[in-house]
Amino acid sequence: MFEDDNIRTRMLPPLPERLRPKNMDQYVGQGHLVGKGCVLRNMIDSGNLTSFILWGPPGVGKTSLSRIIATTLGREFYTLSAVSAGVKEVREVIDKAKGSSLFSQGSTPILFIDEIHRFSKSQQDALLGAAEDGTIVLIGATTENPSFEVISPLLSRCQVFVLKSLEKADLQKLLDRALSEDVVLKERGIKVEETEALFRYSGGDARKLLNILEIVVNAGNKVISNEAVTTCLQENMAIYDKKGEMHYDVISAFIKSVRGSDPNAAVYYLARMLDAGEDPLFIARRLMILSSEDIGLANPNAMLLANSTFQIVHSIGMPEARIPLAECTIYLASSPKSNSAYMAINKALETAKLTQSAGVPLYLRNAPTKLMEELGYGDGYMYAHDYPGHFANLEFMPKELEGTVFYDPQENRHEDGLRSYLSSCWPKYYPKK
Repeated sequence: MFEDDNIRTRMLPPLPERLRPKNMDQYVGQGHLVGKGCVLRNMIDSGNLTSFILWGPPGVGKTSLSRIIATTLGREFYTLSAVSAGVKEVREVIDKAKGSSLFSQGSTPILFIDEIHRFSKSQQDALLGAAEDGTIVLIGATTENPSFEVISPLLSRCQVFVLKSLEKADLQKLLDRALSEDVVLKERGIKVEETEALFRYSGGDARKLLNILEIVVNAGNKVISNEAVTTCLQENMAIYDKKGEMHYDVISAFIKSVRGSDPNAAVYYLARMLDAGEDPLFIARRLMILSSEDIGLANPNAMLLANSTFQIVHSIGMPEARIPLAECTIYLASSPKSNSAYMAINKALETAKLTQSAGVPLYLRNAPTKLMEELGYGDGYMYAHDYPGHFANLEFMPKELEGTVFYDPQENRHEDGLRSYLSSCWPKYYPKK
């Protein structure tokens, strides 16, 4: 009987497709957007739909939500994948939308573009007119920051909604639904003993959760346990290397190798990620963060190089992008390290949260009106360039925070110079070492 079930399962769509939600009642997660009274739910309930972009990690319901919206509002639904579609396909869909019967009745069709961040500038340009004149309602889905990947004219015509990874409660709902409603699983009498490994490997991704569940069940397990999940995934780990736990292990090793000044290990883990098909822009962004968080003021040029690397990778793509990525990785790993700026802003933010009412000294305030002048705004301000060494001995902190030091220069050649200058200006706050 179980073998017959396996044969029948192979004839059916995969579990994630079988369980794709068809209405809002079945949709799991994103309560901040689709909960009662929330912004996207209000848009759906009113029927006043405008173009928008759904930005979030894989498997959180971007495509499903778009289809549900179209079904709920009775709109024609066209879909394109940015991986395979070009300008020609975009224009063909727009022409179809103009010729649709629903469009002539005033019901604007929806054009859903998956992975819109992969569209080139010319492909995105082709969408502008139709999105602006109401020929289509554009819904784009992306796992990448639209600010970097979507052209400004198109971004200005769209709202951006941020979707979040599914929480444990969401994953539990999805698991319960799969076991009770799926045409195959509900007949197998699956018992859930433990969910920790299942949820951990899923990483907040609904599609991944259901794929893992299907693998575990199809392996003959009638009990879902941590051991069953781990054993099955070790045998099928290739499926999860790019976006699963291994993905996080390798990027973690990459970051720590750069931070630890080991260019050889860093470039090795870079190669591991590129070989596995990791998005080079994801790596470039990590280098930008590393350059300011871990190299920082020990070598300010690191941030400039990391930013340039991102722009180059964005322009040329793979496989050539491997070269500037390697150059930047080796440079950052070989640079002196400092996290003084990172520590300073964190300390300052903690203090700022507790001192929002601290008054700015009157002599630092602007005085654009006569009343403000009469109240003493700006009185006593000392213009630094009028004093020797371009420094005026003036306190800038609110009175109750005078003497607070957030920035502590660390020991490296560049910050030694900064400490020396600050010591000459503020000897009581930066005594010479």
